[in-house]
Amino acid sequence: MCGRYSLFVDPDVIETRFDVTVEGYERRYNAAPGQSLPVITDDSPESVSHFEWGLVPPWAERSSDGGHINARGETLTEKPSFQRAFEQTEPDSAGRCLVPADGFYEWVDVDGERQPVRITVDDGVFAMAGLWAEWEPETVQAGLDTFGSTSSGGEGGDRSEAADPVRTFTIVTTEPNELLDRFHHRMAVVLPEGEERDWLDRPSSNARELIEPYPSERMAFEPVSRALNDPSNDSPALVEPVDVDIGT
Repeated sequence: MCGRYSLFVDPDVIETRFDVTVEGYERRYNAAPGQSLPVITDDSPESVSHFEWGLVPPWAERSSDGGHINARGETLTEKPSFQRAFEQTEPDSAGRCLVPADGFYEWVDVDGERQPVRITVDDGVFAMAGLWAEWEPETVQAGLDTFGSTSSGGEGGDRSEAADPVRTFTIVTTEPNELLDRFHHRMAVVLPEGEERDWLDRPSSNARELIEPYPSERMAFEPVSRALNDPSNDSPALVEPVDVDIGT
């Protein structure tokens, strides 16, 4: 599972690493579901877009609980919520994406409290495999016409307006490597440098080959502040190592 991550490198690092342009970038030390976060999509691979974390399929009725923050890599073609995006059958409304990050978080129990651990990779900034979808809310009523008349010239009343579409994403997960297995039974699919564009471009039959655990020897972890447990906290202090014994 991947439920929180960070991305606070300078924007020029992202531009160089992924050969994209970056605009509207905000550093995130505690990126959480429901937030608008940077992604690189297969339909706009030359720039960074900002989508909401929690995929809502194009055909779904949106719920107050939000969307799917993770997608199990082994069953992408079996789940309607993810199949269209992974197979890229409807490129205008769903597809694959890269989710840039410079670390992500897992938790361990320490004296009955949830202790966050920050995991990093030796490449510094990296990309997690993701899927995106565009969800269109139903037409909404805008209330009484401001000028007391409808567009057809009749009496004033309610008028309908099309709500803006919402673009959302999810992070693909796989079996954990040896390092991550101590924290959770799933881990995000971290794409090796040089294979990110393959995730965007390959046919689905070949893209499956990229869904595998990242090598343990290229990852490291360290305990960080428990203030990270609150998703409303977002500051550089959250990524500073803390002296906590999390066992072996």
